[in-house]
Amino acid sequence: MTTPQDEAFSQDDVKRANWLFAQKCDFVLGVAGLSQLPASDMPEVAFVGRSNVGKSSFVNALTGRKTLAKVSNTPGRTQQLNFFNLDGHMMLVDLPGYGFAKVPEKQKIEWVKLLKKYLRGRPQLQRVFVLVDARHGVKDLDIDMMKMLDETAVIYQVVLTKADKISKAEQEKVLAETYVALKKRPAAHPRVLLTSSETKLGIEIARAELAFYAQ
Repeated sequence: MTTPQDEAFSQDDVKRANWLFAQKCDFVLGVAGLSQLPASDMPEVAFVGRSNVGKSSFVNALTGRKTLAKVSNTPGRTQQLNFFNLDGHMMLVDLPGYGFAKVPEKQKIEWVKLLKKYLRGRPQLQRVFVLVDARHGVKDLDIDMMKMLDETAVIYQVVLTKADKISKAEQEKVLAETYVALKKRPAAHPRVLLTSSETKLGIEIARAELAFYAQ
């Protein structure tokens, strides 16, 4: 299957991105409030998605590490904004999952407030990857997140995860449906990424997308 992502970058782009994500990447801190945000002039890219979408696994796959972002089968494990310094080139930000997290409703409301404030008040934030489970496609909760990103004028790009769990025909179908869902979204990046943290499908292209912003 050929997708728009296959011809988006040159081999040199991919090599540079692979080099970048092979560099040291350290956990900086977890942020539960805006007052705790780290002072930084590095470009930032963030990752968000429904609970248990495979966000931590995706971040680990990008950096070629197994435990950088802690993986858990318990939805809602990421309960704060987690910052990772990619060797001084950029900051990776793992945002709280949304949806079925097993936390009190009050906590979920606080997460939404924190996310909105972060999205509106972080000028170095270059792009948000919105992760969507390829087995299920874009759902109402994903649309709600996209609306928030549209309102805050933050560029976001949809990443379909766990693509190895579905057939080639199903991959093509969910890609087509996702492009339709994004057609009228003002802040959406026009390219959808099809990925698998298990087989590494699409991981090099995702790195190349992010390496564009590295300093």
